[in-house]
Amino acid sequence: MKRKKKEGGGVAAVCQLRGGDVHPFGAMRGFTPLGGGEERVYREMREAIPVLDAAVGKMVRLCGGFEVKCRNPQAQQRLNEFLRMMPCGRGQMGIESFLSGYLDSLLTYGRAVGELVVAGGKLRAVCWGDVTALEVEEGDNALDMVLWGRDEHGLMRPLPYQHLLLFTTMHPEPAHPYGVSMFRGMPFLADILLKIYHTIGVNWERAGNIRYSVICKGAEELDPAAAQERGRAVAEQWAKAMEDSKNGTVRDFVAVGDVQIKVIGGEAPILDSEVPVRQILEQLVAKTGLPPFLLGLNWSTTERMSTQQADLLTSELWALRRTVEPAMRKICQTFLALEGLDNRVEIVWDDISLQDITQEAQADLYRAQAEKCRAEGRE
Repeated sequence: MKRKKKEGGGVAAVCQLRGGDVHPFGAMRGFTPLGGGEERVYREMREAIPVLDAAVGKMVRLCGGFEVKCRNPQAQQRLNEFLRMMPCGRGQMGIESFLSGYLDSLLTYGRAVGELVVAGGKLRAVCWGDVTALEVEEGDNALDMVLWGRDEHGLMRPLPYQHLLLFTTMHPEPAHPYGVSMFRGMPFLADILLKIYHTIGVNWERAGNIRYSVICKGAEELDPAAAQERGRAVAEQWAKAMEDSKNGTVRDFVAVGDVQIKVIGGEAPILDSEVPVRQILEQLVAKTGLPPFLLGLNWSTTERMSTQQADLLTSELWALRRTVEPAMRKICQTFLALEGLDNRVEIVWDDISLQDITQEAQADLYRAQAEKCRAEGRE
């Protein structure tokens, strides 16, 4: 399919990121990061361990939203309307929906990509794409970077309209430009945790689906034919008794002689998994930076966040905001520039409030009283 160049805008009206193959899930066992191939492991970890999936969702929601301030009142009104109603694809609308998907990809894969969709010289939509289907090429200059994607023939080619793409990385390393995921360092522990969960399921399946061992003693006194006939009769009656019990019918098992019935594997106890599971979850939760009780893990007697915890989490959220702010600013500036308006904007993020409102009000009261005492002392 040929891409037509729009007159006036000089850019394409089609999306460059809404296509391509979907990576299959990879196995976490034997995991080795190979320059960006670990994204399949991270996706599988989110589906297999609900705590990690909840952590990403909590971080996205705690980042909150923002407002954009323009110097021109007309530009302010038109930009607010666009940010509120702009299509983002997948049935989503508004800058908040785009920011949620963008942050989700950034936390999961360490990088996120978006696209400005322009038609008729106007910015019509902003959508996010599958960053795992792209490759990054670094140029001779340290600031040059080109995104590659699959064309209609399935070959990797540089995307034709690089200036319409949004690309953000989290904690990029000098070795490669792909960024670092929040899940980095977790696959080894996640593999152990899934083994424990799988073993728990197998043990409880064994406990709920009991196998019996029926032993008839005294068969050595009989001839082989009689012993075989006796064993066949006992087995038949035991099978009928078990079959009737499945249908809710109580049936007694009557046998002649010394018959001993045991549960196969009944002597093997189910291991206590509370301590190892908690140790692994502590490591995983510590990597997210969230207090455990926000993820439903009540490990302490109190469920309140201390001032130090709130300050640390607030710093993490502000660092995440600073990472995505250039992409949000580019969206606003591109819209205003194509509308012929002053594109100087300022991003104002919503306040992060993680402390108890009563404690904050009490602290403000103490500060006001201290200022009053110092003012009276100077007089």
